[in-house]
Amino acid sequence: MPASLRLDPAVQRAISQAAASLAGETETLLARLVRHRSLLGHEQSCLADMETVYAELGLQPRRVVIDPATLAAHPGFSPPLIDYAGRDPVVAVHRPARGGGRSLMLQGHVDVVPEGATDLWITPPFEPSIRDGRMYGRGAADMKAGIAAKVMAFKALTLAGLQPAGVVQMAAVVEEECTGNGALAVMQALDKPDACLIPEPGPGYPALYVAEVGVVWAWVTVTGRPVHVRDMRSGVNAIEAATVIAAAFKGYEEAMNAGERRHPAFAADNHPINVNFGTIEGGEWNSSVPTRARIGMRVGVMPGHSCREVARDIERLVAGAAADPRLRGTTVKTEFKGFMADGCVFPPEQAISRLVEACHTAETGGELRHYAAAGLTDARHYALYQGTEATCYGPDSDSIHGIDESVGLASLHDVTRVLALTIAEWCGVEPA
Repeated sequence: MPASLRLDPAVQRAISQAAASLAGETETLLARLVRHRSLLGHEQSCLADMETVYAELGLQPRRVVIDPATLAAHPGFSPPLIDYAGRDPVVAVHRPARGGGRSLMLQGHVDVVPEGATDLWITPPFEPSIRDGRMYGRGAADMKAGIAAKVMAFKALTLAGLQPAGVVQMAAVVEEECTGNGALAVMQALDKPDACLIPEPGPGYPALYVAEVGVVWAWVTVTGRPVHVRDMRSGVNAIEAATVIAAAFKGYEEAMNAGERRHPAFAADNHPINVNFGTIEGGEWNSSVPTRARIGMRVGVMPGHSCREVARDIERLVAGAAADPRLRGTTVKTEFKGFMADGCVFPPEQAISRLVEACHTAETGGELRHYAAAGLTDARHYALYQGTEATCYGPDSDSIHGIDESVGLASLHDVTRVLALTIAEWCGVEPA
């Protein structure tokens, strides 16, 4: 059951009207953020821009260093893909004058996934375009719209002559899309908040996250025996060998989605656990039997099961496939870099979730559907390792990680108003 709102109705109206008046500014900020091609290793300009954005809110931004040596022993740590130099997350903290309110973390990630085949996009992926009430661009939905919404939600309180009566932490992090180490470093660096709310994109309808799967990234390198094609029967084709290994995971994927293995949060989803082969590298020459092939995979982890258990399953399956007679003469190596993340549940009955539902209904007149995500977010760190109430609620999305990614602008503005009211209700308010 949603929480009851405590704010005076006149204060609620003032906050809602202030947030609505910022609609144009919200879209401008979103477009500004989308223009940063903030792929893995290239997040620097967007992070620098977020320093400016937080300063424009009257906050004092600072950087949090990601030190793998310090984080390595933490159960939420994932083996990094690249070095962190120059890619430190940006945080800013609002501290109230009088105090007494509950604290809240509002976090978002600036990193985006590769744009894929740019020729398939209607408009260039890093040139934001508005069509039929939606903004298109890589990262527009996942999750720069959420960042714009939380920034403008905070600004709306100021515009209404108010400020949160509790501490509000704001963070712009990296590597949500591959490790989550940016959020982990921030969580370790700041005081524990009373709740964490991340405006990750919704699934295309107004939704509140109640669960998410975990993820393991693995890399399998197959080394064969190169020869000229005329002698191919005497060689071993590493690319063909890699396909044998990939095929070994089909039965595993089916078993991981068996009804008796599914967490109750995923009872309505027949296939929440996916095995995806996302990259393949290999070969040297069309007329040469390839020496080496490397495949990168992403394997889902059901809540209630360990990511390390899944990593052992991957090693076992790869070893079994390597024993196939067709792979005789090959060497096979398995590595784990990137996600080593457990699944997580965000109980809908927790206070922050009930409040978000109540604020959404108050602002939109509609109800939130509960969403169990077959992907994962940074909210898991707060729930699993800090005991902090956490959930995700954000604007609608279409084609995230695909072609012509977009976010609905009406939804973006709804979420901005809901976040403004949520901040005020959760933290309380005092005169600015």
